[in-house]
Amino acid sequence: MRIVVLGASGQLGSCLKKNSTERNITDISFPSEENANILDKELLDKLFTAEKPQFVINCAAYTAVDKAEDDVDTCRKVNRDGAAYIAEVCKKHQATLIHISTDFVFKGDIPKLLSETDPAEPENIYGLTKLEGEVAISEILPEHFTIRTSWLYSEFGNNFVKTMLRLGREREQLGVIVDQVGSPTYAIDLANAILDITESGSTAYGIYHYSNEGVTSWYDFAKAVFDLSETTIKLNPVKTSEYVTRAVRPAYSVMDKCKIKANFDITIPYWRDSLSTCVERLLAEVS
Repeated sequence: MRIVVLGASGQLGSCLKKNSTERNITDISFPSEENANILDKELLDKLFTAEKPQFVINCAAYTAVDKAEDDVDTCRKVNRDGAAYIAEVCKKHQATLIHISTDFVFKGDIPKLLSETDPAEPENIYGLTKLEGEVAISEILPEHFTIRTSWLYSEFGNNFVKTMLRLGREREQLGVIVDQVGSPTYAIDLANAILDITESGSTAYGIYHYSNEGVTSWYDFAKAVFDLSETTIKLNPVKTSEYVTRAVRPAYSVMDKCKIKANFDITIPYWRDSLSTCVERLLAEVS
């Protein structure tokens, strides 16, 4: 079984590299963006011809949520057109695609668990283009798993946890949004779930949800980071209305994960337990 990871240098790609090494998965490649530009279909075709993958994991995306509001064309090219190109080349080479999407495809204005069949009503350009990518893939390639995730963090790349640890060292107080609620996702846990899917032999294709178990606000997420890292800082709860951003974000985007747990026999860790692991590793890096 051969696996090719696109977007290999990003946060999730780095976690897949770490986990595949720990799991002794050797038949997996992490090509550079130069050799795997998802907007260059001919380049992807050459890559797949050489690699002959059974699975392609697409971690590449335009994720600058606020910037996307003013950079619509680039965001759409990456998140919609790039996804479509990958699906087309996967179809040609008979490869199964595992595509990463987002909870931002939902409006998130009702406090209920969001299932895979709930209507997608994105409120910002990032979410809209990710939804367009999902639709494009489904129209081109039946053999795909689309995994929506949320609030991704890890030891790699730029993310909320690393930002909080940095600001905790630099500031005496900090304001964090208290009225946006969701579920953090440790990218190491998501990477393991993705690898589990490649090893499952399952053909239960379609959309799935994955985040860590439990629910929290950004404020409480930050509070947990500071508690676990023993950081002394005054943390102030801030309403969304008091902290205006270019892009609208869901107020409540907690996803139902019953489908992925049932179909792949996956156990999902509680968010604070995974956060504790990540914070411990990050602190060890700087000690």
